[in-house]
Amino acid sequence: MKIGRIGYINCAPVYGAIDRGVVALPPGGELVTGTPAELNDLLVAGELDVSVISAIEYARHAPELVLLPDLAISCDGPVRSVALFSRRTVRQLDGRTVLLSASSRTSVALLELLCRDVWKIRPKFAEARAEAQDLEALAALPHEAVLVIGDPALKLAAAGTYAHRYDLGEEWKRWTGKPFVFAVWAARRAADPAAVQRGHESLLASRAWGLEHLEEIAGETARVTRLPVATCREYLSGLDYAFGERHRAALMDFLRRAGVPQFMQVA
Repeated sequence: MKIGRIGYINCAPVYGAIDRGVVALPPGGELVTGTPAELNDLLVAGELDVSVISAIEYARHAPELVLLPDLAISCDGPVRSVALFSRRTVRQLDGRTVLLSASSRTSVALLELLCRDVWKIRPKFAEARAEAQDLEALAALPHEAVLVIGDPALKLAAAGTYAHRYDLGEEWKRWTGKPFVFAVWAARRAADPAAVQRGHESLLASRAWGLEHLEEIAGETARVTRLPVATCREYLSGLDYAFGERHRAALMDFLRRAGVPQFMQVA
């Protein structure tokens, strides 16, 4: 069984115990690491059996997938790792070039909604790579603002390169009063149900360990990212890895606003 994992530190609390051997994967289980967009495509293509997947991509491919319960990546206010960095105030971006991270689709859809329905602007969107190793090259591209997600967003915020930063989780909360679900875990509908259940149980057990050892994980992620431990601790503590009725309702609201069909079947 192949299980997808995002290579950002936001997944560390879910996979930390598996990495340390505290929680075992099912027999034959293998972790595959990639960006959110890469994992989306691999799961839909059938190259993964279970994976974290962008919430909007799960919805777009729901007939082929089964949603795993009680496991997601969400926030209820600032998310810190999904942000629009801008040289101008957001309302001055009408008609100007905004680069979009090629690594995330839910975040892009959320930004498009905010531009259309909240800020009432129509920027010129262009896709660009915005991983940590791309930030220097990104700065040389002509643009007024850029959407960056994951560890690169944390690093860019620390660098203070842009005059303005808009946290998309915070903007959604201000707009709707609801949490925002960025990613869920799903399985291929064709995958062996018993194997999927064992994989899901491993992920839940690993998440439970991770949340109990968040200080240890914050220290490790600080070494990986070279960010202050306090920054990593604050970031990871602000994320919610559960998926209950409140999260489901918020996700359904987002999908409705984004015009995506709302079909969810839970394993």
